[in-house]
Amino acid sequence: MAILNINKLTKSFGGLTAVSNVTMELREGELVGLIGPNGAGKTTVFNLLSGLYVPSSGEILLNTGGKTIAVQGKNPHVICKSGIGRTFQNIRLFRDLTVMDNVRIAMHHNVKYGLLSGFLHLPSYRREEGRLKEESMELLELMDLGDKAGELAKNLPYGEQRHLEIARALATKPDLLLLDEPAAGMNPAETTQLTKLIQWIRERFRLTILLIEHDMSLVMRICERIYVLDHGMLIAEGTPEEIRANKRVIEAYLGEDVTDA
Repeated sequence: MAILNINKLTKSFGGLTAVSNVTMELREGELVGLIGPNGAGKTTVFNLLSGLYVPSSGEILLNTGGKTIAVQGKNPHVICKSGIGRTFQNIRLFRDLTVMDNVRIAMHHNVKYGLLSGFLHLPSYRREEGRLKEESMELLELMDLGDKAGELAKNLPYGEQRHLEIARALATKPDLLLLDEPAAGMNPAETTQLTKLIQWIRERFRLTILLIEHDMSLVMRICERIYVLDHGMLIAEGTPEEIRANKRVIEAYLGEDVTDA
């Protein structure tokens, strides 16, 4: 079953077309890669999926909870609540808040108390805030950040900041997780650890994952299918083996020495 259908998605900025007639499908539970040269339009696609940009034309259909939702043009918080979570290429944590508070904030769109209860600190508020704290700690412990809960996010090492950003995205309880270059800036050991983490997250949270990444060893190792963008247009789609052997992809992006080692 398809959890996401993207139909002829186009985004233009003035006279520049950043994404042109992109059509993609993600099936429930898949881990899919989106690759291409710098400036190919990959992050623009993510910004369209998460509501940061409004499409010039085209359709984005999210199929979850037994219903189909057209999310194109909706506000980011509405799309997040519908079931799409994401991370960013450039880490966007609340740097001066604690690790715990970064995760708790992400959970607040699911709270079950009203404005008056929150203002007066009624029992329903205290119960919900206690639940959020407990669930946040459980998530941090799963991500090996439990002992850092009280630290400021800006004081974490770079790799742990990446993990926290993923934890914050998971705190929104997504059905579809968008990871925008999660290995950017990581050394080989950190990348290996991240590869295992992404695979574990997919299984543990039963997620569908769409991944942008320039580290081709990571992409070829964990993605079941790959879409390739060049100058805003899809030029290929297939398994890692098919993409590795695609002459057009090699000319546009990969070069001759891509392996999954």
